[in-house]
Parts: sequence; C-alpha cells; structure tokens
Amino acid sequence: MALAEIELCGELIIAASAAEDRLSLESIDEVLRVAEERESAEV
Repeated sequence: MALAEIELCGELIIAASAAEDRLSLESIDEVLRVAEERESAEV
C-alpha cells in the first residue's frame, strides 16, 4: 500500500511541476485517479 501512495505522490508532483498555474481540483482528481476509484467502488 505504501508503494502505491508513493507512486501517486510522485505523479502529483510531476503534474504540478509541469503545470503553468496551480492545479485545479479536477486535475488533481484525475492525476490521483479519484474517479476510477469511485467507479470501481460503485460496482
């Protein structure tokens, strides 16, 4: 589990450093795959 959290944190850092402005909440959710988690939880 910790490895997955580290991977997501790394992806978020990469996305933030590549963005010209602050990341929107929607962008953060996309990077962290929040929508995918919600969809799989509903099934």
